[in-house]
Amino acid sequence: MYPVLDDLISLLHLERIEDNIFRGDSRDIGSAQVFGGQVLGQALSAAQHTVEDRVAHSLHSYFLRRGDMNAPIIYEVDRARDGGSFSMRRVVAIQHGRPIFNLAASFQVAEDGLEHQAEMPDVPGPDGLPNSVDVAKALLDKIPMKMRRFMTADRPFEFRPVRPMNFADPEKLPPVRHVWVRTVSPIPDLNVLHQNLLAYVSDYELLGTATMPHGLSFARGNVIMASLDHALWFHRPVRVDQWLLYDMDSPNMSGARGYARGQFFTEDGVLVASTSQEGLVRVVEEDRSGNRSDPRLQV
Repeated sequence: MYPVLDDLISLLHLERIEDNIFRGDSRDIGSAQVFGGQVLGQALSAAQHTVEDRVAHSLHSYFLRRGDMNAPIIYEVDRARDGGSFSMRRVVAIQHGRPIFNLAASFQVAEDGLEHQAEMPDVPGPDGLPNSVDVAKALLDKIPMKMRRFMTADRPFEFRPVRPMNFADPEKLPPVRHVWVRTVSPIPDLNVLHQNLLAYVSDYELLGTATMPHGLSFARGNVIMASLDHALWFHRPVRVDQWLLYDMDSPNMSGARGYARGQFFTEDGVLVASTSQEGLVRVVEEDRSGNRSDPRLQV
């Protein structure tokens, strides 16, 4: 019923070539290179294929090179450690003989213990909020042609921002965002799949939070943005086909790098995951003719 979601799930499954080697394809979602969340989700999937009876609780990754959407990605898994309670995996993603991404992920046997968590922000629920794609379509004539497909294409997730942003003419705002997110339809009750999809979607929206105090938007083509690293912690079981509040803020921008962090809450206030990311953020200067060069080619 939703081919774009079915296709993403198949992308995250991966083809097993050897015990510790996997191959994945890519999809063009309108970005200049392979979407970082896709590589993140596929690398986690590769690691999960080598672990039994343990659940991922954290991952840390670095984006090394642009991914080529026209070539498969090879994932090599190093079974670094299998202890009594924890397992560690290292994954390298390779294209054209060179690493483009690496990831370290830790897995744990299910265990009970002490609990506490942060409070969920007091924001409106998802009902009645506009879909971000509809917001973008309303501004279509103000969005540069090269950005329109990325902003308005069908997506496997629905995003409902608490405060919609004007991507065409952003104002300077505090670096805080709240977006409700879920898959466009129900998916199988497989914990590994829900974790993979959360890793995928955690790369949406996050770095853009760092540009908010500066009145910048990648949709206008006046800023270069690229993920440098990404970390994700799974605190509790998660279902991405039910509404999650993605609570994001950016404590710092300096050295042409923006830092942002996020938390995922269920509708009833349970904190299921946290994430953080640092990325390249450069303002694109106009040349003497008033033209801006394509920021996607300069990272």
